[in-house]
Formats: sequence, structure tokens, C-alpha cells
Amino acid sequence: MEFTLYLDESGDHGLEKIDPGFPVFTLCGIMFSNPGYRQMRDCLNSVKQHFWGEKEVILHSRDIRKCNKEFAVLLDLEVKRQFYEKLNHCIKNGSYRIIAAVIEKNKHAQTYGRIADNPYEIALSFIIERSIFLLDDVKADSKTINIVIEKRGRKEDQQLASHFEKIKARGTGFVSRERIQHYDVKIEFRDKKENINGLQVSDLIAYPISNHVMHPERANPAFDLIADKFYFKDGKRYGLKKFP
Repeated sequence: MEFTLYLDESGDHGLEKIDPGFPVFTLCGIMFSNPGYRQMRDCLNSVKQHFWGEKEVILHSRDIRKCNKEFAVLLDLEVKRQFYEKLNHCIKNGSYRIIAAVIEKNKHAQTYGRIADNPYEIALSFIIERSIFLLDDVKADSKTINIVIEKRGRKEDQQLASHFEKIKARGTGFVSRERIQHYDVKIEFRDKKENINGLQVSDLIAYPISNHVMHPERANPAFDLIADKFYFKDGKRYGLKKFP
């Protein structure tokens, strides 16, 4: 049984200049089986086809919120209502699991100072660990997982690929290298322009997760929509962790 984990981020992972208005970095993983992904892809493509007459539109959280570019059509409030209704239907009824890590950057820098580990690497390690736990619970004779990450830049991608190879070679504090290698975990970097619906779902979901962690007391309908999509184990939400 094949699974794909799509990763995208909200906020930036830099620690030198921390935006006081958005002091977190969120890495959001969306785990699909092949049939679950086809269902989501077809649902999102139908939304794109309905509003733009084509499926090449790339859903981007910030552009949607700001009604930028293609999403200027959402300035019409009735169109906006219909769009969110159809999009929310896809997100709510899709078959997937969320595994996300949120780094509170100020606390992270204050706790570890100049020796602070790269927030992206911390988040990736956590998500890989929990993905292995999730696959352990899936009843199938053979299971593999491919991790798809949106490209950011040659240097950044090389650093992340190097960190991933270290995880494969050494394991983590919670998952041995043998368990990771058992699932034949692979990683690939893809460009946003390739219009990969899995990455778009991850992008759409990462932002409400960030808001939930920053402002847990505020109403957050977008987070409520996905609250039961996180990976749960023994009644506990294993698919969301805040660091430190």
C-alpha cells in the first residue's frame, strides 16, 4: 500500500529576525493513500473548473485570503461564499491525516540560543516519526511512503535533503533507522508551479494551524473544520506538536 506525505509551511523558519505578528513556523504534513489522493485531486479540480473553467489554477492560502491574482473573483461576496462552501466540502470530506509541527520561534531561540537547531529540521524529524507511527497502525502487507516537499531554493533544499539522509542513516530518538528503512521512505522536491494538489492542501491547512497555536482562544472555523483530521492514537492527538 503506497502513501504520500505532502509538506508545506506557514511562516519562515529563520531565527534572526522574528516577525512579532507571526512568531511561529509551521510545517504541515498531509498523508494520503493513493485512493484518498485521487479523491481529493478530483474534488479540488472540480472546484477549479467550476470557478475558472480550468484545473490549472494553483490554490495558495495567502492569495485566497487577500483575493489576489486569480482569486480577485472572490471580491464578489456571493462568489466567495460559494467558493468556500465547495472548498470546505473537499477539505472536510477528504480521506487524509494531518501531522504538523509548530515552532514558537521566540521561545526556541531563548531556550537554545545560538546553538538552536534549524526549526525546519526539528519539524521534519517529528513529522517523519509520527508518520512511521501512523503506518505501524495501518493493516497492510506492504507499506511505502514518499515525502513530497515544495521547493524553496537550491541551498535550502540541499540542507534538508542532507538532514533527511541523516535521519534515514541514524534514525531519531523515537524511531530507529531500521523502522524508517522498512517503509522505504523517500523524499522529493517539487515546484509550486507544477500544480500538485497535495501541496496545495498542505498550504491551505498550515495557516489555520498556525493561528490555532498563536491564538487558541480565538474563533477559528478553518481549524475546526480539520480538527478531526489529525493523526490520533489512543485518544490523543499525535498529529500536532508545539515546540519547544
